[in-house]
Amino acid sequence: MLNLIDAYKEKIMALNTAQKLIKSHLVEGSMVVGEEISLKIDQTLTQDATGTMVMLELESMGLSRAKTEISVQYVDHNLIQEDFKNPDDHLFLQSASQRFGLWFSRPGNGISHPVHMQNFGQPGKTLLGSDSHTPAAGSLGMLAIGAGGLDVATAIAGEPFYLKMPKIFGIKLVGRLPDWVSAKDIILEMLRRYDVKGGVGYILEYYGPGLKNLSIMDRHVIANMGAELGATSTVFPSDKVTLSYLKSQHRADAWVELASDRTATYDKKDQIDLSKLVPLIAKPSSPGNVVPVKDVQGLKIYQSYIGSSANPGFRDFAMVAEILKGHKAYNNVSLDINPSTRTVLEELVASGHLGHLLQAGARIHQAGCNGCIGMGQAPATGRNSVRTVPRNFPGRSGTPEDAVFLCSPETAAASAINGYITDPRDLEVPYPQIALPKPIVIHKGLLLSPLPEEDAKVIELIKGPNIQSLPKFDAYQDTVTAPVLLKLGDNISTDDISPAGAKVLPFRSNIPKISEFCFRLIDGGYTAKALAIKEDSGHIIIAGENYAQGSSREHAALAPRYLGLHVVISKSIARIHWQNLINFGILPVTFVNKSDYDKIDQEDQLIIPNIINALEKGTKLMATIKEKNINIPLQHVLSKRQIKILLAGGLINWLRDKS
Repeated sequence: MLNLIDAYKEKIMALNTAQKLIKSHLVEGSMVVGEEISLKIDQTLTQDATGTMVMLELESMGLSRAKTEISVQYVDHNLIQEDFKNPDDHLFLQSASQRFGLWFSRPGNGISHPVHMQNFGQPGKTLLGSDSHTPAAGSLGMLAIGAGGLDVATAIAGEPFYLKMPKIFGIKLVGRLPDWVSAKDIILEMLRRYDVKGGVGYILEYYGPGLKNLSIMDRHVIANMGAELGATSTVFPSDKVTLSYLKSQHRADAWVELASDRTATYDKKDQIDLSKLVPLIAKPSSPGNVVPVKDVQGLKIYQSYIGSSANPGFRDFAMVAEILKGHKAYNNVSLDINPSTRTVLEELVASGHLGHLLQAGARIHQAGCNGCIGMGQAPATGRNSVRTVPRNFPGRSGTPEDAVFLCSPETAAASAINGYITDPRDLEVPYPQIALPKPIVIHKGLLLSPLPEEDAKVIELIKGPNIQSLPKFDAYQDTVTAPVLLKLGDNISTDDISPAGAKVLPFRSNIPKISEFCFRLIDGGYTAKALAIKEDSGHIIIAGENYAQGSSREHAALAPRYLGLHVVISKSIARIHWQNLINFGILPVTFVNKSDYDKIDQEDQLIIPNIINALEKGTKLMATIKEKNINIPLQHVLSKRQIKILLAGGLINWLRDKS
């Protein structure tokens, strides 16, 4: 009888890895799914496309010094220096890092996620990043979450991070990957099964005997693209593979063992037999549009692009080099090699693999995000591009009529040789066996450590003419009477709202200017129409399912707010953007009855009265279509804290008023 009681106690007290990470950092709330909790944040990560706003927000808060264990500012997105804007911002970010006590990764050092893992990642720690692919660090046994820049700024200032307690989705991996199938095919299999909404509300946790054959960088590939499933984060255990990686980086002292308890349970479970996977590919224009490579084999390509945060490891480039060894890229194919980090580039040089790539006709680009975010390497109009990047949203590559396929390095290399999409298993070459270079290159020359506090105090922020102060927003109004300026469909991405690319991202520190690009891919007249009614009424946006999926960029909330957006009414909304809307004083609500979406037309006038009372007292929110006299019930899931933030006009106002 006693053994049965002990077994029962063990079962009810057992925790999976994600729950252990949450419990060890829990500041407020209970670990009950759907309840608001707050977490202590150990580390933060910002990159230049979002970090400029974070630094301006820190300045607005009057922060004297970062209160986290480690905070790092990376420059990896906006590397093209076609005029003064990007280099000016690089200097601003460096001066801000010195002023606020952050590490600074200089331009050319590489993509934030692999550089952070190599130098700062630590099992058992939390990481909050103003980049949606921050969960890549979950490959090390961290709880790493992407968030809007303002949430990251408050974490740097020592505040906890708030979120709804997620469910945990356990994915058991068994078997071993066959030749010509790699980690990218594992995450593409998850996207094939669950599409881009399948991870919403979950932390994905991988476990099982199949893990022992997956390197840390394999795990990075999988954790990175959990963002494409809409997941809050992705978590792997910290095991002997983790220890081996940290030893290779001369950081073995950072290792702690972390795994699920033997009787741990999950809110949802699935299993992948790695031995049964085949090469997969995501067709244009969604990461969830996944089919076997065989299904599209033979489609001609213009470009084969290797590199990004989704495939950043030495193996990913060396594999391509070995496949291409003795071959030339097909005459009509642009073979673009985008080294993820300076470390990887040095390793490719030392191992001779860079020479094979050059001999195959490859174009070598600087270490950074580059073409993945639309910063160069755009494909030709109407031509197919196969890429090892994480996203293929329409126009993200920089070409409006692009056709981007997401695939593994093996598929990208095979396709480059033949000039058409090719299942790599059809190549008449032995499967390359890639050995990691020895010794591993440790490159820290472009990482600048924080200044001593006394020296930091005298640093002045260097602001070029493109850097503008944050707009100020008023407290929320009780009644919104405004037109529906846009009615949007399902799966609208943050790229649709605030595009990436070389024309737009240089204005990330200039909200009035970047606002000119809002919704340009959907409605080129949106900005002018919004500005025309901004002072009189502002406007409302209606959307379908999974509104604002994709990146963490808060510009997708901040710019529409600057243009007078008061309310977003959708069938459902992506987690990061939902919080970004609240942070900048925009009310996010959903339909009580999703069929009511069909009753509202673009340009309808909506009246939403008694908003403050409804939010504070929990009474119903109701929108009336003025011309049709139709009432539409609305609902929200804002916590009491979030209601206060919204009514204050945003998080900065709330923090200032609170202090």
